[in-house]
Amino acid sequence: MGEIKIVVDGYKCERCKHEWIPRSRKKLNPIICPSCKSPYWNIPKKRKKTKTVSKG
Repeated sequence: MGEIKIVVDGYKCERCKHEWIPRSRKKLNPIICPSCKSPYWNIPKKRKKTKTVSKG
């Protein structure tokens, strides 16, 4: 058998880094991540800012 390359569009969760291929071919974005169930799957987590202590 010959080898072929198949390209499929999918999604990646910005929170848990889970990657998946949708079951339907509709162009609507998923409501939640199927792994972590976050509705904010396409928005990266905000990092907490650390306080810097100035010496002077």
